[in-house]
Amino acid sequence: MKARKQIFILAGEPSGDKVGADLITRLTSKGDFDFIGVGGQKLQQAGIKSIYPMSDLSVMGFADVILRLPKLLFRNWQTARFILKQSPDLIVLIDSQVFSTMLAKRLRKAGYKRPIILYVAPAVWAWKPERAAKLVGVFDEILAVLPFEPKVMKKLNGPKTSYVGHPALSLIKSHARPKNKGLIALFPGSRAGEIKRHMPLFEHLVKALKNHKNITGFVLPTLPHLADNLRIQVRQWDVDVEIIVEQKQREQAMENTILSVVTAGTISLEQALGGVNMVGTYIPDKIMHKHYIKAGKPMIALPNIILSQQIVPEIYPPGERAQALIKASLEMLEDEEKRTSQSLAFAKMRLALENGEEEENKQDPENRVLAYLD
Repeated sequence: MKARKQIFILAGEPSGDKVGADLITRLTSKGDFDFIGVGGQKLQQAGIKSIYPMSDLSVMGFADVILRLPKLLFRNWQTARFILKQSPDLIVLIDSQVFSTMLAKRLRKAGYKRPIILYVAPAVWAWKPERAAKLVGVFDEILAVLPFEPKVMKKLNGPKTSYVGHPALSLIKSHARPKNKGLIALFPGSRAGEIKRHMPLFEHLVKALKNHKNITGFVLPTLPHLADNLRIQVRQWDVDVEIIVEQKQREQAMENTILSVVTAGTISLEQALGGVNMVGTYIPDKIMHKHYIKAGKPMIALPNIILSQQIVPEIYPPGERAQALIKASLEMLEDEEKRTSQSLAFAKMRLALENGEEEENKQDPENRVLAYLD
């Protein structure tokens, strides 16, 4: 009897955890495989026994990385050692760009010759484009979740890159009609550093909007391991904010949300795919801010990046962040035409993600992975 192929999957943060779980579901529909690796709640539910907590890798910003550098370096060494001992038939590393690239290079140097796939392309279109060419020979293929990335990677002489869409496309239903009344949904991030930087800003926003006639309540969707700490924080706000963790609660909240206030990242894409109006903000650490300025102040909300225009208002330092965020939120709440225009743009974005670009049609991620296991 032929032995089942073994696939190592690593995700370093919640968005990657969802991507990995979706990939396992797709692969198991095509055959029997053994999965090993590192992941969070979603990947563990999909069958992976994580070799250490995914939260050890969940960092954002240079300051967070520096504070946890010894542990990150140890986990990188530990992961490489585990992989070399297990010798899986294929490796899929999901996002966590610095950690994933360091790991792949370590494995290549140690003589690992089997396929290594990077799922979620590095943002070489935003900064350090020279990184693309340096990934040749490190990764056999990159699976991109943004439709323009294969073209960019090819232009920069990077590895083979295929557009595979985003798992959220099949998981999130679109609610195209803007509502006149509803919830405000708050998304302060999923990493400790992000939450610490954004919660005071969100407190100012909630207190300013608590009596607005169009708002029926405030919700903060989050992950189970963050819920207790967030409940403690919002109790001090003097405004009722419901912390929700269950998937059904999140779906119901999305259907009843008039406005989401999001940090940069996957959450902006998910809310846009759901047709939820939003305002975006981000508070970086000092080093991240310097890189942002050096890169020419690129757009940070994924819907804006995909459509190459500012659909989602972006409140970014410096300046009076709280007042700017309150102003942008009020404009979206009180201007039905603005909400409708944004919703139509989100529908256009969804079509772009579903179809890909003419030169690079959307492919199925499981088929790209299976191509290396024949």
